[in-house]
Amino acid sequence: MFTTSLTKSNMNPANAVYENVVPAGEGWMYELKEGQVFRIVDETGNQAADTLFYNTHDPSDHYSAVRTVTAQHNVYLTTGSILRAESGKPLVEIVADTVGRHDTLGGACSSQSNTVRYAHDRAYMHNCRDTFMLELAKYDKGFTKRDLAPNVNFFMNVPITPEGGLSFADGLSHKGAYVEMVAHADTTVLISNCPQLNNPCSGFNPTPIRLYIWNKK
Repeated sequence: MFTTSLTKSNMNPANAVYENVVPAGEGWMYELKEGQVFRIVDETGNQAADTLFYNTHDPSDHYSAVRTVTAQHNVYLTTGSILRAESGKPLVEIVADTVGRHDTLGGACSSQSNTVRYAHDRAYMHNCRDTFMLELAKYDKGFTKRDLAPNVNFFMNVPITPEGGLSFADGLSHKGAYVEMVAHADTTVLISNCPQLNNPCSGFNPTPIRLYIWNKK
């Protein structure tokens, strides 16, 4: 049985070494140093931040949903969850969370999934997979679509049905909610701030997220 763990942070935004706002539908990629603390803030509420993590020195050792879920014995993330790479090594650990539950199973929206889930005329709509690919191309370190893996959906609510299926529901987040994590290794973070207009993951009204980084204490 999963138990949420709401935990506030003592980190002061005024002391952050980095701050950035990512508009809805846009992406962001950044190299965290070991020990740095990273916060994602849901500026308006009910937004979804699709996120991937890579070992900076060995990008093929990226975030693994299977390793993470298996090690912690549940499919949701909250305070205390350690997000692990394919090797099993820790990449980041959630140290503060004012939402209490984040999705590991829903994946990223794509042109294909928009078509299958909704209608053929949705194929043209912007999606997280395209944003991921654009950011990887701009990063210019040899990444290709083969480097995409099942991602975390911070703030997204994907309940598991009694039959074992997935459903997309209104988010559990709220204005100013955040999730904060510490890097256990040099870790490259890739985010698509979801532009989804077809399901409630972004309240049918995608909004910005704010990012903070603090140096190692």
